[in-house]
Amino acid sequence: MRLPTICNTLRMAKSQLKVVEGVFAINKPPDISSAQVIRNLQQHFNPSTLFAPWLAAERASRNAESRPQQRRRRDKRLQVKIGHGGTLDPMATGVLIMGVGKGTKYLQNFLECTKSYEATILFGGATDTYDTLGKVLRRAEYGHVTRETVKKALGSFTGKIMQRPPIYSALRVQGKRLYEYAREGKEVPTEIMERPVEVKKLQIVEWLDGGSHQYNLPEEEAEVEAKEVANKVLHLDYVVAGASIIDGTEDVNGTKRKRELAGFGDSVVSNKRPALEQEDASSPQMLMSGGLQIPELDSSKSPEPTLPTSADHDCRPLLQESLPSLDKGPPAVKLRMTVTSGFYVRSLSHDLGEAVGSLACMSALVRTRQGDFELGKNVLEYEVLERGEDVWAPQIQKLLDQWDQKAP
Repeated sequence: MRLPTICNTLRMAKSQLKVVEGVFAINKPPDISSAQVIRNLQQHFNPSTLFAPWLAAERASRNAESRPQQRRRRDKRLQVKIGHGGTLDPMATGVLIMGVGKGTKYLQNFLECTKSYEATILFGGATDTYDTLGKVLRRAEYGHVTRETVKKALGSFTGKIMQRPPIYSALRVQGKRLYEYAREGKEVPTEIMERPVEVKKLQIVEWLDGGSHQYNLPEEEAEVEAKEVANKVLHLDYVVAGASIIDGTEDVNGTKRKRELAGFGDSVVSNKRPALEQEDASSPQMLMSGGLQIPELDSSKSPEPTLPTSADHDCRPLLQESLPSLDKGPPAVKLRMTVTSGFYVRSLSHDLGEAVGSLACMSALVRTRQGDFELGKNVLEYEVLERGEDVWAPQIQKLLDQWDQKAP
């Protein structure tokens, strides 16, 4: 055997004996949960050559355990240990931090680091999940919502603020996750308290007029019981002054709820949303659900109405068809933000709708950066997994080696 061939064989054998573990990031696709990403990765990693040494070491470690330890082990299946460093909603895409083996011990650090997002927020309705995957709780007028009103409202969402997490979240209340209460249609036994978060950057990337985008509110309406719970838990039993609910329920008039905030560190912050200037309801520029109000005609100058004759019996249908709908649908806005740990983009979407005198929910979300991992730089593309171990294994090993060199 030639010397170069022997060297290559030894190098391959050495690499196969190396226990590969650490932290890397993957670009999560839409429509799957973060937990499903872990299961999919394990399906690729468990039978792979790259992680065979890790599995062998784990098997030897388990065999060395005492009998009581082996009986207490919750998961007796032998598979590659993987965890994630911060859940992404099923509809969301982007950076999802993955820990393999001992790398799972470092995932807590990523929960506490800053993150950057690009989010699209759709106006005109609120859902139980605060996004367009949920059921509609209420609908509201949106014709008055413009880029300028949104830009003005964003000022109250920057810096150190207080934020109430959505009920569809993994936070625990009295030992039970919030989304479990929501799925069971039960009221949370205690009020969901606001928490301090910080928004370091927040800006409009793109304004999307009604009819110029593909985002729509869900068609499915929430049940009456769910709406009643929402009124108590999600604080939808009020709207900002001047806003009008159009879901067929009784309008709620009055001033916007005030939020009394506690101190944040050494400073006291205020999250009071500035009330938007209300236009005169009689103004012809006032919008109703995205459509212009038709100005009333002066009856003193209008001719006497005449009944149609048999000769012009088709005039009314032709007139109706010739008038296009003035309502092109609700507008949306794409925002870019950098936030601290514990921030919920879905809550921002919901609260922004309130701040502009309407309702809103999140319709798209991309996490572009988390810690030192950033899309397009050092994040594994998800579709690489389907191209086989010969393709994904070298890329993952490279990312894990880079992590190992910088690991604390």
